[in-house]
Amino acid sequence: IRPAPASMDSPRAETIALLDGVPLIARRSIYYKGAMMEEMDLQEIIRLHPELVIVDELAHTNVPGSKNEKRWQDVVELLNAGVNVLSAVNIQHIEGMRDAVEAITQIEVKERVPDKVLRMADEVVNIDLTADELIARLKAGKIYEPDKVAMALNHFFQPEKILQLRELALREVATQVEQKIDRDMPTKTHRSERFLACISSNSETAGRVIRKTGRLAAYYHSEWFVLYVQTPREDSGRIDLAKQRHLLNHFKLATQLGAELIQVQDEDIAKVIFETAAQKKITTVCIGKPHFNLFRVILKSAVFHRLLKVLSTTEIDIVILS
Repeated sequence: IRPAPASMDSPRAETIALLDGVPLIARRSIYYKGAMMEEMDLQEIIRLHPELVIVDELAHTNVPGSKNEKRWQDVVELLNAGVNVLSAVNIQHIEGMRDAVEAITQIEVKERVPDKVLRMADEVVNIDLTADELIARLKAGKIYEPDKVAMALNHFFQPEKILQLRELALREVATQVEQKIDRDMPTKTHRSERFLACISSNSETAGRVIRKTGRLAAYYHSEWFVLYVQTPREDSGRIDLAKQRHLLNHFKLATQLGAELIQVQDEDIAKVIFETAAQKKITTVCIGKPHFNLFRVILKSAVFHRLLKVLSTTEIDIVILS
């Protein structure tokens, strides 16, 4: 894919040099807000149907008017069309890492890729630099333009932050390798895990429960479900618009991360959880900590006590997520 134009003095100079001799596919132009923008030409790649295409910036957000909102969605289309893809993504752009990355960097990364895209890869390779080497490249103007270097050094590119992000990346690659071994070299029979994430309309909690349950499901390479029980107090006529928007965003997140979404209208939360767990053959139920809305409802209605009582007679585990 043809990169943005760059001189040999720009931060992209090394990348441009590496492309020497590689056939390039010109980008398509899109008119947006009075300016002509360029994006990857998805249809042209599919038409040419190369055996392999290199697509950088997997987490990139396409210009409005493109066929897909995100570049990772373009990549999925290419794979479905039979085109092999080599791509790259930084660890901070993985959806399931959002909470951990924000805790480390104190920065919200807007562009993110669902974990399921990573699991589609035949191979995942960690391309690593030490913190000192990365900072040296930054100071040498090989990453950003000179006027952005100082700000980067004071924010994202701090040695302790880079070290922690490296640890996350190494753990993620190790997990991918473990899963590949389990798939390709099975040595023993494991219990088939199936996870159920129970969420409420609390915007902060729901996202965390979904992402953490998604990580667990990814680790065990298992099916998982997200359950939202809409009680009478949360019907569309009573719940405010902000919470409705948050819920829709969480439903979208759950679907993107590979969960099956289950919505039920009922006043008895415990009953619905029991019935859903039995119907879907759930092995682990995941809920939020006590200070969250769902747990407050559980405590007030003795749902938690009933959950423990019922689950103690089954093989179902219950996980309380921070």
